[in-house]
Amino acid sequence: MNKPAVIGIGCLAAVALFVLVLGMALMGAYNGLVQKDQAVSAQWAQVQNVYQRRADLVPNLVATVQGAANFEKSTLTEVTDARARVGQVALPQGATPTQEQLNQFQQAQGQLGGALSRLLVVSEKYPELKATENFRDLQAQLEGSENRIAVERERFNTVAQNYNTALRSFPNVLYAGMFGFKERPYFAAAAGAETAPKVNFDFDKKSQP
Repeated sequence: MNKPAVIGIGCLAAVALFVLVLGMALMGAYNGLVQKDQAVSAQWAQVQNVYQRRADLVPNLVATVQGAANFEKSTLTEVTDARARVGQVALPQGATPTQEQLNQFQQAQGQLGGALSRLLVVSEKYPELKATENFRDLQAQLEGSENRIAVERERFNTVAQNYNTALRSFPNVLYAGMFGFKERPYFAAAAGAETAPKVNFDFDKKSQP
């Protein structure tokens, strides 16, 4: 075999090796994006679960509060209307929402959270209501739901940030769009929403004159 042929074969082998290494690198990067994308979807499902857990408490809470004599009907109406608005927010099935959809979802959930907080504040005026075991249990469950919501929202933002960072990193940024990978939205902190609504009351504390 003459020298030019050997050089040609060597060049072809080098090119083939380069293509193989590049292909393996791109495949690894692609698989990494898929894993991060799936993590965002899984965490979004968990966020929906904890919000649904809170929404499921509302009918029992409203029914319990309605049993108190002369309880403010406007407060109950606000809660039931806010819960209804949550159900009216259109979200994609099996996928994370767009930023606009997430904003609408967050706004509706924020209104429900605010309405529930006001209901529980009003309930302070009704000692006989606070003394019932069912009401106290619902209060505790609601408090737990608010804490879970805060935790799961933070986790969602974390996995979404990890995914979006990978999406914009080299070499992913060169081809991610061609495979349908898109940036995921974040939960934004609403004004005055640095902490979860305070729904834990000191039932043993006597009201002061």
